[in-house]
Amino acid sequence: MEIQYEYVRVAEDLARQIQAGRIPVGGRLPNERELADEYRVSAGTVRRAVQELRDRGLVKTLAGKGTFVVAQEG
Repeated sequence: MEIQYEYVRVAEDLARQIQAGRIPVGGRLPNERELADEYRVSAGTVRRAVQELRDRGLVKTLAGKGTFVVAQEG
């Protein structure tokens, strides 16, 4: 059994949803509290997962607006 950090699990699941089109380009991710409730993790874990998605170039966060899926190059 592979052990992984919770934030990686959350980021991987969100990345799969983005790549499958369930969260479309331009679509807004649920807010921190909603994601924390959905995944049963802390807000800090959600923040780190979203940072991971930003690092991968999958989403962009706009202050006061939310986090949105961006178009993928290639």
